[in-house]
Amino acid sequence: MNASNETLVRNPLKDRMAADDVALGMVVRLGRSAEIARIARATGHDFIFVDGQHALYSPETIGHIAQAAIGCGVAPIVRARHLADADVPRFLDNGVMGIVYPDVNNAEEARRAVEACKFPPVGRRSVSGAYSIFDFKPMPVAESSRILNDTTLVICMIETAEGLENVEAIAAVEGVDVVHIGCNDLLTNLGRPGAFGDPIIMDAIDRMIRACKAHGKWAGLGGDRDLGRQAELIGRGIRFITTQTDIGFLMAEAGRRVSELRKVAEANR
Repeated sequence: MNASNETLVRNPLKDRMAADDVALGMVVRLGRSAEIARIARATGHDFIFVDGQHALYSPETIGHIAQAAIGCGVAPIVRARHLADADVPRFLDNGVMGIVYPDVNNAEEARRAVEACKFPPVGRRSVSGAYSIFDFKPMPVAESSRILNDTTLVICMIETAEGLENVEAIAAVEGVDVVHIGCNDLLTNLGRPGAFGDPIIMDAIDRMIRACKAHGKWAGLGGDRDLGRQAELIGRGIRFITTQTDIGFLMAEAGRRVSELRKVAEANR
């Protein structure tokens, strides 16, 4: 075993969670260049969550952002468009370190997600070579496959009543690393759109956390941006959390700054 290959690839997101610490990620929907990864790193994030489901990204753009993220110590993960997103293998072959699958409703769908992301014997991912994540250095297939299986994360989102009903079975699937509740879609599906903090969603999150603990998986949370609830849910066991979108950060600070200057301008009229 070449020890240098073991340390060549580290997933800072997985390392953070493996230490029972909380991994913080920025959802990227606006940034289209490598700088967004460096901004995420400078602001203390462990990962970027490139939103390939709701934002317009080409595979080439995602690949460039992923390379920059790896270079500055931030884990690049991508939300796929859907369970059968044909771009997933290319993302993983070109530097992406994890795939977020939206709307996973049962154990069979979770197994399909694992099959796309993990090499045999865990999944059915196709073998390539000269991976950019290894700086294109050649290495035995058995070694590269094992390392990539270990560092590539599969994140299954619970966004429907059906998914919530099957959350224990989803968490039990071998190869799933994170089970992640998407509060916006789940609340909408449950007939309570926008009701963050409602007992129905808090109970759902608690159920998901229990399922993750029972099966040795990490629990994730997205969509609810209230700092107080985020802190409370971290205390309950959330270990994978998205802080805010790049759009949200930009809007919040731009709005705050303009509001303050408007007050000054009014006072000096």
